[in-house]
This record gives sequence, C-alpha cells and structure tokens, in this order.
Amino acid sequence: MVRNLSNTVIVPIAGIIITMVLCYELISMLTERNNMHEIDTWMFFKYFFKMWIAVYIVSNTWTITMAVFDVGQSVVNSAAGAISGSTTIDISSMIATIDTTMETMGIGELFVLVMETFIVSFCMKIMSILITVILYGRMIEIYLYTSVAPIPFATMSNREWGQIGTNYFRGLFALAFQAFLMMVCVGIYAALVASVSLTGNIHSSLFGVAAYTVILCFSLMRTGTLSRSIFNAH
Repeated sequence: MVRNLSNTVIVPIAGIIITMVLCYELISMLTERNNMHEIDTWMFFKYFFKMWIAVYIVSNTWTITMAVFDVGQSVVNSAAGAISGSTTIDISSMIATIDTTMETMGIGELFVLVMETFIVSFCMKIMSILITVILYGRMIEIYLYTSVAPIPFATMSNREWGQIGTNYFRGLFALAFQAFLMMVCVGIYAALVASVSLTGNIHSSLFGVAAYTVILCFSLMRTGTLSRSIFNAH
C-alpha cells in the first residue's frame, strides 16, 4: 500500500519538483559563467549527466530506501546473534525459598507485600503497553517516512536544494539503525534482570525489576532522538 501510494501520488509531485530544480540548475549554470559569455560544451554534458542521475534516483527511490533498511536489518540480525540472555525471570527454582521467606513475615508485612505486588504488576502492564506503542510507532514512522521519499530525493541534484534530500537520507539511516539501539537496550535490560535475586529481600527485588523496566521504557523512548543525533538528522 505504501509503495503504491508513493508511486501513484508522490512520484508525480516529485516530477514537478525535479523539473523546477533542474530548470533552476540550468539557469544558475548559464548565468554564473560571466552572464552567459563563457559557455563551453562540457557544461551541457555535465548538466545532462546530472539530470540523468536525478531522474534515476527518483525512479529508483523505493529500491534505494529499501536498501538502507536492508543494511539496518542486517545489523539487527547480527546484533540478535551477539546479544545473549533472556528478559524473563524464572522463579520456579526459587518458589521454596520464597515460601520460606513469606512464612516468616507477619500479617502486616504480608499485606504490604500484596499491595507492592499489585502496584508493581499494574505498572509493569502499563509499561508493557508503552513499549508496544513505541515499537509499533516506529514501524508507522517508517511507513510514513518512506511514503514521501521521492520528494526529498528529487532535490538531491542541486547544491542548495540538496540539503533537503541529504537530511532525509540521514533520517533514513537514523530510522534503520534505531532498531539496533533498541536491541542494545533490550540486551542491557536482560543483563540487569538476570542480576535480580528473589531469594533475599522480596520487596527490593520487586522494585528492582520495576526500576529496570522503567529504564528500558525510557531508553526505548530515547533511541529515536539518539539515532537522529548520531546521524545529524533533524
């Protein structure tokens, strides 16, 4: 759907823009050479070559865009093989110790533990929804970003207008590598969760897991800004 919209709706607009840019490029090329008094044949060969490159880029916008995300996907796949660890906590081997610890607690302390467990469980569900929204939001952002790709790509043949296309290209790489930063966040979260021990103070263990999940949620929210900062995209 996104590709069809890009080809049928955005490409015609990109054609108008590329025509304006190429006309501006031709006028600038002719006037900057001593007001059309120093015109060489090679200038027109250079202009036609730039025109061919501009049309080729717009005609293959989808291929170029998907190539950027293929590079990002390759990096993510390599990271998935390098990052080891699980984000789940296996408490089956700790049930006996937890039961023994709870038997030593009084009614008041058990009631506090019940309330803490309820609050942490409720907060974890909210954060899981936020994390899901972040992940799906990134996917929607990718679709929106790629749907208008022909317009900024149409400006890349000109020095002044080309800043639009260059910045868009940086944004593409920022979106592609944001997934890698997300993988790093999940890997760090897995390492932090693996260090949580439920055999000691149950209260601190509960809030420790909640704190690490908050850190994960906050880090995932920051991956987009960090990725754009790395690639100097704005």
